[in-house]
Amino acid sequence: MTTHPADIVVVGNNSDDPFAIDVAYALGQAEDIADLISMKTFANSEFCPRFISDENDLGNIGRGLTGKTVVIVSTTSHVVSRQNLAMRNMLIARAAKENGASDVMLVEPDLFYSAQDRGPHADLGATAHPRDKHDLKKFDGQPFTAHLYAQMLKLAGVDSVVTVHNHSYSVQKMFGNVFNQRFHNLIPYEIYTDYLNNSDIVNYEAGGEGLALCAPDKGARDFVQEMYRRLNLPKAKFVLLDKERSGERSVDIKLHDESEHTAEDIVGHDVVLFDDMVRTGSTVVKSCQFLKQIRLGKMVFAVTHFYASDEGREKMANTAIDEILTLNTLPTVLNRDVQGRLRKKMVVLKIEKWLAKNVGRVLGLSTAPDESLYQIDMSSKNPRFKRKIWSNDQLPSLRDE
Repeated sequence: MTTHPADIVVVGNNSDDPFAIDVAYALGQAEDIADLISMKTFANSEFCPRFISDENDLGNIGRGLTGKTVVIVSTTSHVVSRQNLAMRNMLIARAAKENGASDVMLVEPDLFYSAQDRGPHADLGATAHPRDKHDLKKFDGQPFTAHLYAQMLKLAGVDSVVTVHNHSYSVQKMFGNVFNQRFHNLIPYEIYTDYLNNSDIVNYEAGGEGLALCAPDKGARDFVQEMYRRLNLPKAKFVLLDKERSGERSVDIKLHDESEHTAEDIVGHDVVLFDDMVRTGSTVVKSCQFLKQIRLGKMVFAVTHFYASDEGREKMANTAIDEILTLNTLPTVLNRDVQGRLRKKMVVLKIEKWLAKNVGRVLGLSTAPDESLYQIDMSSKNPRFKRKIWSNDQLPSLRDE
């Protein structure tokens, strides 16, 4: 599919979402989202989006989006619930289609309901391994909500979905089926490799000597091994952890039997532990505590989706984590109050340009390459704030809010 830039209309699921505005700008859209769509809420609290048209034009009613590709950028907020935002996405998609849009794309960096990726029967959700009765029991009595969400989006008029680093095999397979393989799960390898190569978040010698990458479990192994390959540091180490759950919120951490390197191999190394998401922080803190016992250099936790819960902030303030590197797939993480004490060791990479670049690629846009993949948001409380090392084409966007 090839699309002309003038035929793309980018909106958010609320009109003043900075993330959506930045994606729209990076895709070349000059108009403000608020000038393209009105987010009406009636007195009875019902939401009614309206794509703005010339009120005096009585000859083109219901055709204002003919031939257009509408891109809905959907991110979470503190003001509107995810359930509300999900419904807004569907109504915006339906409004687009009923007013002539030829194609509707949902861009949802943190795909809603992905944790509800299976049901209480073996045929409700695909898994990489056979499901036992304990896995089935976890979903006893609840719906396969991720599947319902995909079906409702499709029914509403969404033709394709773009997300970032989705962790669920079930969701990936199911969304691919519902959207006829027009489901795009973008993995931010180049963002992480660029930052690790062009900042001083970790220190290592030529060829990666003194650096170790760590996968917290077998589920993250493929991602971290690909990170290792792309960094092209042959002397770096790779370790794999194993977690054994002894309760709903209790885990024990050890080095996995299949780990490529031993604990002795990484003594004195700076270590980057990668994961796709963090909620409570319990497992990641235990993993970092386990690694710290090995007498490491610096312990960095890199995560794509950062759910800044009160519990997570408290736990990840633990000294076992020296620094946290995350993306703004959940934009509220940029707020200093949300970061809390973690702002002293947190770096947020803003991915709107990278995301727009990939959306443009999916849509077949021919746009001039932009070398900067992200902007950097770091509090002045972070010790690296004033002594960062940047490549010439990667200037930081620094704020202390």
